[in-house]
Amino acid sequence: MKKNASLLLCLLLMLTIIPSAFAQKAPVKPDAVKYQVPPSVRNISKENTYPNSTQDLPLLQPSDLTKKLINSSRIKIQNPDLIRMLNETSINSTPFAIGYRAIIYLGQWPLNYESSETSPNWEYQKINTNYFDNRGGNVPYQIKYVQEAQKVIRGGLTSKIPNAEEVKKMMLLKAMEKTRLPLAFETIIGAGTKNDHIYNIPPNRLGYLYAYAPGVNEKGKVTYGEVYLMLKGSKKFIVIKNVTSQGIGAWIPVQDYVSFGFAASERPR
Repeated sequence: MKKNASLLLCLLLMLTIIPSAFAQKAPVKPDAVKYQVPPSVRNISKENTYPNSTQDLPLLQPSDLTKKLINSSRIKIQNPDLIRMLNETSINSTPFAIGYRAIIYLGQWPLNYESSETSPNWEYQKINTNYFDNRGGNVPYQIKYVQEAQKVIRGGLTSKIPNAEEVKKMMLLKAMEKTRLPLAFETIIGAGTKNDHIYNIPPNRLGYLYAYAPGVNEKGKVTYGEVYLMLKGSKKFIVIKNVTSQGIGAWIPVQDYVSFGFAASERPR
């Protein structure tokens, strides 16, 4: 009996140890990607002679009715314009609605955007070159960034797509959420914008200070569908039909940031 009791005790201990051993080997989820601004990139929002308006696209809060309608859909709905329209929808229920049935076609909409890649390009567009010839000098010459002419930096979708403006809003929201950078599909650097950082051009050298507007390359998939509002008795719900998906990309400039590159050489570039 003692042997049987000891054997049973050993089995119980093994059963408790084995699951814990497997639990320790559970895969660890990778950390979210962090977008760190390089030292060569500087915020010039205070120095910019052109006051860019802040691109503010807050997540639209759905009403209680809109929440119920969105949750009733088998396809995720993120389009701010569609959510705004549903927020403006008012449906009065009646106790005598037994047997009542209605189908309301709301149109074809881009329903949601799923991001697959968000990649900053700190030298998205060249916007300025400051130059000084110090080949006849005996001491280093200090050069600073001065924007010589106003520059408009535009982004946009990489291909034609239905409801482009609504898709751009969803892509912009997702890119801003992932990067935490001030993004806009259009930004302007005003003439005369300066930065106090000094670059030294050695004697007998030509100095070139290049300025670039950073941008973000956003890629993913947008889902479309025909949206129907179904009223059946006192029940209200959304049905999505003819669902399609399409890959899409976009370039989105970073607002009020400039990336700098400095070079000194003996010969003109």
